[in-house]
Amino acid sequence: MDATTARFGVFLLVFVIMAVAEAVAPRRRLRFGRRRWPANLGIVAINGLFVRLLLPGGAVAVALWADAHHFGLLHMLGWTGGAAIAAAVILLDLAIYAQHVLFHATPILWRLHMVHHADRDIDVTTGLRFHPIEILLSMLIKMAVVALLGASALAVIIFEIVLNGMAMFNHANVQLPASADRLLRLLFVTPDVHRIHHSIIRNETNSNYGFNLSIWDRLFHTFRKQPQRGHEGMVIGLEQLQSVPTQRLGFMLRLPFDGDIGQYPILAREEKPHVR
Repeated sequence: MDATTARFGVFLLVFVIMAVAEAVAPRRRLRFGRRRWPANLGIVAINGLFVRLLLPGGAVAVALWADAHHFGLLHMLGWTGGAAIAAAVILLDLAIYAQHVLFHATPILWRLHMVHHADRDIDVTTGLRFHPIEILLSMLIKMAVVALLGASALAVIIFEIVLNGMAMFNHANVQLPASADRLLRLLFVTPDVHRIHHSIIRNETNSNYGFNLSIWDRLFHTFRKQPQRGHEGMVIGLEQLQSVPTQRLGFMLRLPFDGDIGQYPILAREEKPHVR
């Protein structure tokens, strides 16, 4: 089995598991539900084709090049085997956290990232809903980090599988047992942790940036434990996009270029997220 088949197989398995879990044990009552799925999954198909055409091989190709030329930090340090893989996966996760903060803090990048936050429900498909240009930029950033680290192809494959799986898990509309959530969130981002990031309240949107490990939010003081209005009472999405067709594919593709509603409401300096 090649890497592409393995990644797609795990992606499909996690998607099905989380979709079933949402149906069996939903956390919130959704406003639009699966009516959003054709558009959310449609943009996933567009993104996959977009990246495959423009960046064939992606980060794995960069990892193979770095290995062939002994390029990058891990090669300089002489790290190999399991230690090098673990270090690469952890540092790549930190890079994704930093990238996420950057996309909130930079107006032109926020316009692209709004497509993700504009979803007025949050479920497993929200974790896959990104504008094609954001996906392309994200891949370029990941390729640069892989090169600088000298991460192995195996480490990149493991990281991409974990990242995709965790994105679907922590966006899922799933009710975890309270004890399981308390334990998991000590290290990982759970659905109740990441859901806060999709609140329309600005302080909450500017918190809980992590997709996999929760340690980065704790370390950089962007962790928020609970939403102000509770998980059942919180409003999902963006305040200025509550009355527009955010569930339509055409809307998602046009949103970053819409001068009227593509506003920049994020990162008010006087409202810094903090641990509660």
